[in-house]
Amino acid sequence: MKLLRPISLLAGLLMTMAGAFAQTSLTPPAAQPPASPPAAKKEAPKPKATKETKKPAATPTPTPAAPLKPPVTTKPAATPVPSPSPTAAFEDPNVDTIYGAYQRGLYKTAFDLATTRARYAGDAKAMTMLGELYANGLGIKRDYAKAADWYQRAADAGDREGMFALAMMRLSGRGGATNREQAVKLLASAAKLGNPKAAYNLALLYLDGNTLPQDARRAAELLRAAADAGNPEAQYALATFYKEGTGVPKDLDKAVRLLQAAALADNVDAEVEYAIALFNGTGTPRNQAAAVALLRKAARQNSPIAQNRLARVLVSGLGAPVDKIEGLKWHLVAKTAGKGDPELDERLSELSPEDRAKVEAAARKWTGTAGK
Repeated sequence: MKLLRPISLLAGLLMTMAGAFAQTSLTPPAAQPPASPPAAKKEAPKPKATKETKKPAATPTPTPAAPLKPPVTTKPAATPVPSPSPTAAFEDPNVDTIYGAYQRGLYKTAFDLATTRARYAGDAKAMTMLGELYANGLGIKRDYAKAADWYQRAADAGDREGMFALAMMRLSGRGGATNREQAVKLLASAAKLGNPKAAYNLALLYLDGNTLPQDARRAAELLRAAADAGNPEAQYALATFYKEGTGVPKDLDKAVRLLQAAALADNVDAEVEYAIALFNGTGTPRNQAAAVALLRKAARQNSPIAQNRLARVLVSGLGAPVDKIEGLKWHLVAKTAGKGDPELDERLSELSPEDRAKVEAAARKWTGTAGK
């Protein structure tokens, strides 16, 4: 059971690691905003995307497919930000009743039980639960100062989840003044106790070079610890390190294995890059049907890069049967997010008025602007 949801900070990752698993002829052009984009469909809230997986498209016959280009990654904002809602771990069987009430949405019951156990039994995990309830306004009025106080008590009692939560508050300035020095100490303590989210966020601070001296090797060590514990953001980040040889020896096989693990955990960026590796057969046996299935999944999670790559595959028939209506629908959807593509614009202009109307209607339906 988990009490503080992992923090996803890698919007594309890391430093200037813009490399590629393969350079390709199927390279989409630079993003260009559309003249009059419809409102983009609101991204589905995490739990990361749907577990629904489309059947892989049949692999076409011998026509060799042009490779897909991995997305260019950019340096992330290296300061961690607090998670908006709790999911923390109550591993102590004595507090199962508290977490059970919390899980069922009986927040006032969880609050009463946790208050009793924290005050009379000195239970650190109950203290962390009280911090969570106050921080998120669950069963009690939101009060960041009280949340920070309970997190501090839990941290002082040695609870790694309380340490992590308090570190996030100190970084964001919620419940008190911003204190990055204290946040670093708390993250280091929580990471030492095996909290993968703390290790991941501490790694980002070592990459940033502002709060801590920049140290790619130390960041890689922390990412490895978090990745080994199953943190998908850390797995994706470490894959990028291995791909580029940053802080670790370059190792494409390890990079792809980490991308696969993160993709299986529904990390959207990893899904896109692993799909491209599968499509091109880079660092893994080529499997274009599986690649297209992953691109579809990431496209439905509103990844503009996945939408653009899927559009190219479907329009060209490379790796999947030709479906220009569906492909150009994804092109228009990606375009609303700034992922323009002049080549696909040209293909759209070649359609009959009837087919173009179908494409535009399908795109409007996806983006939620149908009838406008």
